[in-house]
Amino acid sequence: MYAFLVPQGENKGTAVVICPGGGYERLSHIYNGFQFAKWFNAHGINAFVLLYRLPHQTDLQNRETAPLMDAQRAIKMIRANASKWSLDKNKIGVMGISAGGHVASALGTHFEDVASIRDTLDTINYRPDFMILLSPVITMGRYAHPGSKRNFLGPDTTAAMINRYSNELQVKANTPPTFIIHAQNDSTVNMRNSLLFYNALIEKGVQASIHIFPQGAHGIALTDNPGSTALWMDLLYLWLNEKAFVVPKKK
Repeated sequence: MYAFLVPQGENKGTAVVICPGGGYERLSHIYNGFQFAKWFNAHGINAFVLLYRLPHQTDLQNRETAPLMDAQRAIKMIRANASKWSLDKNKIGVMGISAGGHVASALGTHFEDVASIRDTLDTINYRPDFMILLSPVITMGRYAHPGSKRNFLGPDTTAAMINRYSNELQVKANTPPTFIIHAQNDSTVNMRNSLLFYNALIEKGVQASIHIFPQGAHGIALTDNPGSTALWMDLLYLWLNEKAFVVPKKK
């Protein structure tokens, strides 16, 4: 995990764990991680780019739990060091891009502690306080991204596993507030992934904001976006401010 900490004078006390995309085959953490981290830093938000383990790695006992295990562990580690890094324990969120959106949304919907290893972090809360999902993989069902599904669950999965890891089916009333961005012309991950998750959030009474732009394709960029898609970063910051996640930390 790479830490991008904000200087004390600019620190708002907020932290975001960024889960890069890559279809559960690789991690595009430079483009999907470091660039976003620098944007967050410019707005007084600390960022941590998580290089989570991938399901095809040979040292895993349960291929599908490794990414979630690492995400839970990351949140625990950041909360445990909140005082040291001048963070607010109640303003620690997660951002996921593409397949990283599946990791991030699992973190906010699967509340079994798969990261417990009987150490001091076992008592630390791993639930994120908010989620940001950009062009996210959500479902393993009808609208699944084929590559992510194959790499995550393997070629011979079961209906039970598909349902378990279709995160729209796992939303609960205590799933964190969520900001979702997708492009209608995304030919890689069907925008219905975002719609399914948003509908599930609303059904459970979770506060959520969704923006489906006509253009932007897959993994909407930080800058140089077409048309109204250029507004998405401003909308994100306004949402974070509206939810009081970027209010300056009290001394």
